[in-house]
Amino acid sequence: MKKLMIIASIISLAAFICFTVMYYQEGFGLYLSLSITFGVLFYHLAMRLIVGYSFNAVMHNKADYENRRYRLKHFELKLYKFLRVKRWKDYMPSYNNDDFDPTKRSWEEIAMATCQSELIHTTNVVLSFLPLILAIWFSDFPVFLITSVLAAGFDLMYVIMQRYNRARIVRVIKTKNKLKNK
Repeated sequence: MKKLMIIASIISLAAFICFTVMYYQEGFGLYLSLSITFGVLFYHLAMRLIVGYSFNAVMHNKADYENRRYRLKHFELKLYKFLRVKRWKDYMPSYNNDDFDPTKRSWEEIAMATCQSELIHTTNVVLSFLPLILAIWFSDFPVFLITSVLAAGFDLMYVIMQRYNRARIVRVIKTKNKLKNK
């Protein structure tokens, strides 16, 4: 997934530059639309990479997974059951599978990685709406709103998945600790 995101970012940046240059040379409206499309796509991809790298540089997958901020709220269990998270969570791609692989990491390390991942995706949800500012200059607000909502929804699925999985992982950790202490 890492390579795919980086390659997609580079391609969208190149397409944005090409269509912008073509628009300024020929003034053809389609080139402006394509330039905006690839520019916004580049923003969404590159922003996610930058946010992920930034959190990793600071946190290094270290977080207090027992902190209140990471605990499930009462309503979440019902919500996750309603959303059927258990059915779809395993089909979501991961940026780095090794961070969540119990054959390569301890359950504690995986729990901490879910905390960092949740923070990354929560930040992405908020930053997904930044392109709405461009609607001021390009006045196609519905297009910017739709892409922002879809991008935020995509990251929100990961926030939900991390919170759902972490609760289960913490139960495993507590069970193992109880068995170890007997």
